[in-house]
Amino acid sequence: MFEEMKNRHFFSITILFIILFIVVATLFSESEDVSGLAFQFALYIAAPVVYFRYQFNKHRVSLSDVVFIKGSKQWVPSVLVFVAISILFSLSISWLEFITLNSFAPRLVDLVFEPFLLPENPVFLALTILFICIIGPIAEEFIFRGLLLKRMISKTSVWGGIMISSFLFGILHMDIIGSTIFGIIAALLYLITNNLAIPILFHIANNSFAMIMAYLNPTWPEWLLLNTKADLYTQIPLKIGALIIGTTLIWFVIRHLRIVLRNSTVKELGL
Repeated sequence: MFEEMKNRHFFSITILFIILFIVVATLFSESEDVSGLAFQFALYIAAPVVYFRYQFNKHRVSLSDVVFIKGSKQWVPSVLVFVAISILFSLSISWLEFITLNSFAPRLVDLVFEPFLLPENPVFLALTILFICIIGPIAEEFIFRGLLLKRMISKTSVWGGIMISSFLFGILHMDIIGSTIFGIIAALLYLITNNLAIPILFHIANNSFAMIMAYLNPTWPEWLLLNTKADLYTQIPLKIGALIIGTTLIWFVIRHLRIVLRNSTVKELGL
């Protein structure tokens, strides 16, 4: 079903909703919190709900056909391990990205290290956390692992679809390489299970852990965390070690999932 959906239709609807909601929000309030929530509401709720509801009705498909609990529990331990490995890789590859970028675009790196301020208003704070940890991951999995992945596979190949959808996912996040690798793992999980609940769980667990880290602002492991620009140049040997370990583990995860996908495909074909 997803492969029959038109990407341009979804993105056109999304742009229209974003413009509409931001204009309305601006008319009623000059608060940046209100405008930010209006943007997230348009991107993660209004546009996806309208578009996918129409498509599901058009193709006579129910939500339970693409997101279901059956068989999901057995994936929980693996998903949590994948999250831990993904976070280790993301933190270490971010260090390499930023320290490289700082050599020729230091002002851009300065922007990256500007403090991430959560809203002070408790209602806006709760909604922001809800969007980051729950709503955003669900919407992004429908968009990137459902719509984009399947559509790109139908236009190119399995790995063509995986790489294109994952790269597009990556460039929309601050950590491009880490997010792209995250997207590849999420895509493989979906293709193996044909169940969006698994990559959604993977995404929710990842974002929730990241939010907890941002909110609690832990001091351990100090050598791996990048709270300020100066942290790029401290404990470099340990950071290199973490990068080597994280990259190795990520390689094993992707290799394992690729083998599982290949074997499940062969089994489905009866070969």
